Amino acid sequence: MRIVLAAMMPWLAGLALAAEPRGPLVLLTAQTPTGELAGWKSYSEDLKTATGQVWRLLPDGVLVCRGKPNGYLYTERSWRDFSLSLQWRTPEGRKPGRGGILIRMTGKHKIWPRSLEAQLNAGDEGDFWGLDGFTLSGPASHLKVIESSPFGKLTHLKRAAAAVRPAGQWNRYEIIAQGGTVILKINGQEVNRASDCDTHAGPICLTAEGDEIHFRDIVLTPLEPTEE
Repeated sequence: MRIVLAAMMPWLAGLALAAEPRGPLVLLTAQTPTGELAGWKSYSEDLKTATGQVWRLLPDGVLVCRGKPNGYLYTERSWRDFSLSLQWRTPEGRKPGRGGILIRMTGKHKIWPRSLEAQLNAGDEGDFWGLDGFTLSGPASHLKVIESSPFGKLTHLKRAAAAVRPAGQWNRYEIIAQGGTVILKINGQEVNRASDCDTHAGPICLTAEGDEIHFRDIVLTPLEPTEE
């Protein structure tokens, strides 16, 4: 039996690799007539709110977030090590908006869950927030820990640079999460780098925080895990 199992190991390993796609994954593909988005689910502080009431995928591939009520769209699958690329914009002529991308989310669904947020709030794009006790580290001059808040322990890592285009224009976010390091780029420029991050796998989330925001071209590439 040991000989048979040993002979099968390469085949089993190949099967496991085949089951986990390693190339780029397009995460935004289709919306059903009932408003559900393929590969995603939604959570709202108003539990009666349907996905399609907040999130609408247009024929040109733009995902419009109405912003209300507060909540988030989250992937059905979980990832730990990945490179995530997406574009976002805030509508021209509107007041500065709020939003964010949550990664490595764990625990129960709530406002706001344990996760690392890549901030999209106007004027703070590129900041990191460790929500509900999510741990991270970075340069002491940019790091602030709030031990007690309505949202649990918060860790704020301020961006090193601003690289955002004006309202109405598309911006590109790149989030590279590998082991305990998470790198954030805006329009090709590195603006933040967090270290010693929690390394649990979790869904990718797009937040609704009261203001309209648009997304498109959401692509995730799984990365090989690093040694801890």
